Amino acid sequence: MPETTLRRLVVTLTAVAVLGACADGAESGSITLYTSVTQNTVDAVIESFPVEGVDVEVFRAPTGELNARIAAERREGGIQADVLWLTDPLSMQQYDADGLLWDFTPAEVDQIPAEFRSDRFWGTRLLSMIIVQQAGLDPGLRGWDDLADPDYAPVAFPDPGFAGSALGAMAYLVMADGYGFYERLATSGGVQVNSPGDVVTGVAEGRFSAGMTLAFSARGAIDKGSPIEIVWPEPGAIVLYSPIAVFASAAEPEKAEEFVDFVLSRDGQEAIAETGWQPVRDDVAWDFEVGPIVTPSWPEVFDRQDELLNDYREIFGG
Repeated sequence: MPETTLRRLVVTLTAVAVLGACADGAESGSITLYTSVTQNTVDAVIESFPVEGVDVEVFRAPTGELNARIAAERREGGIQADVLWLTDPLSMQQYDADGLLWDFTPAEVDQIPAEFRSDRFWGTRLLSMIIVQQAGLDPGLRGWDDLADPDYAPVAFPDPGFAGSALGAMAYLVMADGYGFYERLATSGGVQVNSPGDVVTGVAEGRFSAGMTLAFSARGAIDKGSPIEIVWPEPGAIVLYSPIAVFASAAEPEKAEEFVDFVLSRDGQEAIAETGWQPVRDDVAWDFEVGPIVTPSWPEVFDRQDELLNDYREIFGG
């Protein structure tokens, strides 16, 4: 998950290139990116961005803080960013519903699977919700239903009111089979924690036998020696996508479009993959083995998210 502190990073592609581009009459200037994406991924993409003379100014914050900044700017006269790159489609869908996104067609839009894009925002990477368990747990978990089995209690799961990935997972499980899973989870020793990262920490420390988390978080912990294992659950990992869009009020819409085009290109996707995230394009190599995936209908989740969260809180409180 993103850090809780705000950071502002200005990445200059090279001062010499900027001066040269201006002297030659080539494209120059800057765009501003608002994002909740992990810092090293943003850095890798910007460092690979090939348009000479264009600086990318980055304001990065957790989704809630970023939303608050955008809301404040709307009240004060206008959004101060050109591009928005978020962690989950539900947050982006609200901006689209409010008419704040620019309508254009990226150069390689057909390379983005239809289930991971809309008319005005497009997936850049995939986030897989999986099961993590203590190393050597026998018998191990196999599917989502096992998390609600009291034989594995206590298990942990992230708060869908805090983490967009947890909301996506909750929505899929509820829309597929009602609230039975969460009702069983509540009576069998399920423990709600804040974030997917908190689940990984709790399982690694032995406080929980297993839990629901992001594959990215679990892999990172395993690489550092944590005594945990990834279970690719039946019927599949619950996948959400990290969308990017251009603001309709962008001061530099053409440059913003070029940046989005690059993020969705093979080169941009390879930069994302090198930071450990699964690229959204099928034609870009990735180092990790994955299994079957499932995904909710994101427009339906968007329309029902308040209802879904309210009914969930009837079970777990909060």
